[in-house]
Amino acid sequence: MTQPASPQDSLRSFQDEGYLIVRGLLRQEEIDAIRREFDAIAGTAVPGYFEPQFGSDAAADPLKRYPRVMHPHRFNALSRSFMLHPGVMGVLRELLGEEAVAAQSMFYYKPPGSRGQALHQDNFYLKVEPGTCIAAWTAVDRCDEENGCMLLVPKTNVSDIVCPEEADVKESFTTHYVKPPKGEKPVAAVMEPGDVLFFNGSLIHGSYRNKSKDRFRRAFICHYAGLSSTSISHWYNPLYRADGTELRLQANPDGGPCGIETPAYH
Repeated sequence: MTQPASPQDSLRSFQDEGYLIVRGLLRQEEIDAIRREFDAIAGTAVPGYFEPQFGSDAAADPLKRYPRVMHPHRFNALSRSFMLHPGVMGVLRELLGEEAVAAQSMFYYKPPGSRGQALHQDNFYLKVEPGTCIAAWTAVDRCDEENGCMLLVPKTNVSDIVCPEEADVKESFTTHYVKPPKGEKPVAAVMEPGDVLFFNGSLIHGSYRNKSKDRFRRAFICHYAGLSSTSISHWYNPLYRADGTELRLQANPDGGPCGIETPAYH
């Protein structure tokens, strides 16, 4: 669902479908700055956040050379600024009905030939309470079905958080899989650089393999909670308000109702 004409219609669409794409929310020069920054990071290693295997066989597993960057806002000023981007924070305020606080940032390179991520639900890992989290997924490259764009199962935002099954690790770099409700199938979110996809933490989503020969599918992704949230998985403290002020929520422990929630997946 692309953004409708008015904020009221956007909110209604988000509540009905569980997601919303805002086209061109980030300017081209902002996308260029993100791309340059993470092109530079790709040539380094940041222990605990980005640990590529430079001598690995990229043909066998491109993600060994280009794993995702976890929490770049904790060591990179540009990432922190884009996590708190005024345009993104403004949309989140409309969707949440209150001020948003930022919990996490990530950067995915998703090089040609790399595996996707099996269908899953974000709040299984973040464990935001009460309510749920919202993701803001910014396309840095064109994202389509060939290079492994996002797949969304509409209306599953009203689903309960469910215990996942085993994923096919030949196609997914994570091991959890959430089966869509009977009769429901994922739809492709085709996006251009600067488009931002917002989706509810219960929405079932994922992506397929990058089948292109020479196209990365880079994306800058952040997760947020509402200011009234009281607890979150301890891996995501501290959170940040729009002005950069830190705050901490009560820390939800590892485990949870399924006993298998771990930080390895987010």
